[in-house]
Amino acid sequence: MISTLLVANRGEIACRIFRTCGELGIRTVAVHSDADQNALHTRAADTGVRLPGATPAETYLRGDLIVKAALAAGADAVHPGYGFLSENPDFARAVLDAGLVWIGPPPGAIEAMASKTRAKELMGIAPLVEVTEADLPVLVKAAAGGGGRGMRIVRRLEELQAALEGAGAEAASAFGDGEVFVEPYVEHGRHVEVQILADTHGTVWTLGTRDCSLQRRHQKVIEEAPAPGLSERLTDQLHALAVRAARSVSYVGAGTVEFLVADGRAHFLEMNTRLQVEHPVTEAVFGLDLVAEQLRVAEGAALEKTPPRARGHAVEARLYAEDPARDWAPQTGTLHRLAVPAAVRLDTGYTDGDEIGVHYDPMLAKVVAHAPTRAQALRKLAGALERAELHGPLTNRELLVRSLRHEEFTTGHMDTGFYDRHLTDLTALAPDPYAPLAAALADTHGRSRFGGWRNVPSQPQAKRYEMAGEEHEVHYRHTRQGLAADGVRIVHADARRVVLEVDGVQRRFDVTRYGDQVYVNRARLTALPRFPDPTAQLAPGSLLAPMPGTVVRIAENLTEGAAVQAGQPLIWLEAMKMQHQITAPVAGTLSALHAKPGQQVEPGMLLAVVQET
Repeated sequence: MISTLLVANRGEIACRIFRTCGELGIRTVAVHSDADQNALHTRAADTGVRLPGATPAETYLRGDLIVKAALAAGADAVHPGYGFLSENPDFARAVLDAGLVWIGPPPGAIEAMASKTRAKELMGIAPLVEVTEADLPVLVKAAAGGGGRGMRIVRRLEELQAALEGAGAEAASAFGDGEVFVEPYVEHGRHVEVQILADTHGTVWTLGTRDCSLQRRHQKVIEEAPAPGLSERLTDQLHALAVRAARSVSYVGAGTVEFLVADGRAHFLEMNTRLQVEHPVTEAVFGLDLVAEQLRVAEGAALEKTPPRARGHAVEARLYAEDPARDWAPQTGTLHRLAVPAAVRLDTGYTDGDEIGVHYDPMLAKVVAHAPTRAQALRKLAGALERAELHGPLTNRELLVRSLRHEEFTTGHMDTGFYDRHLTDLTALAPDPYAPLAAALADTHGRSRFGGWRNVPSQPQAKRYEMAGEEHEVHYRHTRQGLAADGVRIVHADARRVVLEVDGVQRRFDVTRYGDQVYVNRARLTALPRFPDPTAQLAPGSLLAPMPGTVVRIAENLTEGAAVQAGQPLIWLEAMKMQHQITAPVAGTLSALHAKPGQQVEPGMLLAVVQET
């Protein structure tokens, strides 16, 4: 029996595993980097062990340090979670060699499937060796790891070499393995996967299908179970292929077999020899705790001959700290508030007041809804996200709500190109025009309680706010009857809530302020000083850091005075395990270059200036 479990991971998945351990009476051990010293998963565990350093390469990818931590803390088992070392056979062997229980498949099974190239060979599929025009488009893909990292679509032959180098560098940073391969890119396919669970007694369960077609940068955004609209014949085929993959490597534990489905045909992608991020939708539909099942299987328990029956439909949305409208740029800062309605499940690695840093994936939480039908589950999840309190860095919340209500998605006609087609519409700004006035009225009331103002007529007052990239100036005044503003009737105003009557309809605004950041319902505003700073103007052609991160590369031979072309990559930033290119906005001359390799940058920092010619 397992008595003490170390989770070789961080954040949301570590917290989720600890929750099951608490229910089972298993003691827990967390490992943490210096950056995660006060993270939720560190606080949630019974014991924590420090991994010196901040980057994944220094900490969560150091299997030797994690095994030492497990032994030092008295753990008798290790759960790898997902990502990091979860699909590293050498780490699994090191855990077993140390006399610890490994919560996962045998190292040989991981080794056979961890490399996507070897997995395809096992399934009788060979990657492309030489790419020609006739093969395009193709996908350059990391052989190890997952999460959409180390992947590039190539549509022109001259782009291939850069894609190979970029994907390899990204994969090496994220997984410690820079091997990449090339395969045909299936256009307009759906990403469908099968959850499996196998024991040591020869039983293999297939726990239905999941659709994960809504992706950005090949990383899943919205997932659901079961996959809608599949024929019974195709579903049976997917299940049979998944069982075949599992039995071919004597699989044990939880795993996922992934496919692209196009034109009624299934194309094998890979087998993930671990728990998936999206496992909660399967748990909801089958009434299972997959982590508890993993632990039971690792202890030698036998599964029932048949799995439980599926019930209803479940949908999961990944809430990211990112700006979808700006190339999905990750965001950092203090998460002041994260709360969702109790009717949905929230899996997260953060609580109010936690810091979102630059070193790890920008996912804040997974929000999951379960209902008798797909339509009910979609409506339930969209409503919960809409009502959620999210105060802190910019998130993809609005994108999620709009995606869940988009006709192409609600009718089940989506594919992996969904965001390529609809991102502009889904991220179009729709700020609430009354949010700045509500912020000003709440601020006035809050200040009046301390500074005081008399209930007598006065001159009109003005306040300035930035909202959705635009400046708004609002006006109001004090009267003998209270606060007043043109075009509305102010029904109520205090420091936390404002009620306005607009065209006879009363609208409620909940207001929260943290310094100069103001949150009015779902709107995010920045209070501006009364008079603009004349020194804050930037030279035309200034290239600013769109996100916090590290400068990992400067274009070869790029110096001040060099001629550049519009769209030419100049600077590469790495943030949250993803690389981002900063390109020249126009053709011209590089008049200033401030960025240096290895430099840590913050959002808005001036990196370079391109003077148009």
